Parts: sequence; structure tokens; C-alpha cells
Amino acid sequence: MAPSSPSRVAAVLREEILNGTLAPGDRLSQEDIAERFGVSRQPVRDALRQLEGDGLITMVANAGAWVSKLSESDCYEAYQVRERLEPLLLSHSIPNLTAVQIQRLTELVAEIEEATDLEQFLRLDREFHLLSYAGAEPGMLREFVERIWNTTQHYRRAFAKLSGFATSDVTHMEHKLILDGIVRQDSPQAEKALEGHIRRTRVTLAEHKEIFS
Repeated sequence: MAPSSPSRVAAVLREEILNGTLAPGDRLSQEDIAERFGVSRQPVRDALRQLEGDGLITMVANAGAWVSKLSESDCYEAYQVRERLEPLLLSHSIPNLTAVQIQRLTELVAEIEEATDLEQFLRLDREFHLLSYAGAEPGMLREFVERIWNTTQHYRRAFAKLSGFATSDVTHMEHKLILDGIVRQDSPQAEKALEGHIRRTRVTLAEHKEIFS
């Protein structure tokens, strides 16, 4: 296998973290990763720094790297932050979304409702929400929201399992309300629907402390 660049190593590890192959708290050995990709440790260190910047891993000097893991209180706080910031980001985005982007958001709502596989559901759900923010100017708010999405990916997976993603009429209705607000340029409606959507996840996770053990 040809040697991989830091960006290639980071891309593969990022996908494995987001799809649950690598779980929160898993240790990432630089030696093992270097051997796997046929590279020296320097590209691995560069890749891990990229992932740390994305909020996907935690690095401790002289100790190593781990897939980021949130405590119950950290997760609760992260979702409180999401409830406040994501509606704000959505309001910045809505006026600038293109017709092509809105069409794709419409398609995604239907595809999410038809999803029968958990990972497919999570992939489509992530695409829907991040695309809904695509009209916002790049900057600190958008970067922070994308980072916190990465950090809380595992907990969205847990929520999807708990809520029965394939039969969750509430989730699908919330997506439709967000989309309706986007289509009609009604930011207050879209923001309110999104805030409730995120809050419901936070409340459900708080009722299942075993997720954090």
C-alpha cells in the first residue's frame, strides 16, 4: 500500500469515529496507525492534530490520544450550547441558501424519513443540518457548531437508537417544520423548531445515564 498523506489518514480516522467504528474513549496508538497506513509517525501526528482541531479526539502531552468522550455533565452542557447557537447560525444561513441547496434539503427530509439503517439515518441527518447552515458566512460561529457536532456524534447515535429513528414521527415532523421555515424564509419558525429538536435530544439523553458509564 502506498504511503498516505496526513489528510488521507485523518479522513479515514474521521470517518471511523463518525460511523462508530472507533468509540469514545478508544486510545489511538501512533505506532499502530503508522503501521496500518505505511507511514512514519510524523504524518500520523499531523493527522491527529487535524482531528483534535475538529473536536474528534483529545490529545494529552506525553500520554497519547483518545477518541473524544463527554461526561454526562459535559454532554448536557454541549446540548445547551447547541440549543442557543444553532438557531442563531440557521438564522444567518436562511437568507443566503440557494435554490439548489433548498431542493437538496427537501430531498433529504424525504430520504431521512425512508431510512431503515441507523448509519444511513445519521449520515443523512448530519447532511441535512450542516447543509441548512451552509448559507452562513464562514467564521467562528460556523466552525464552533461544526466542531461541537463532531464531539456529540456518538450521543446522537445513542439518541437515535433510544428514540427508534425509523419510526420517530416527531423527529420527521421537526425536520419538516425546519424545512418549511427555510422554504418560506420564516427564520423564527425554523429557529424555534430547531431549538426544540435539539432540546428533545438533550432531555432524552439525560434520562439515560447508562450511556455515559
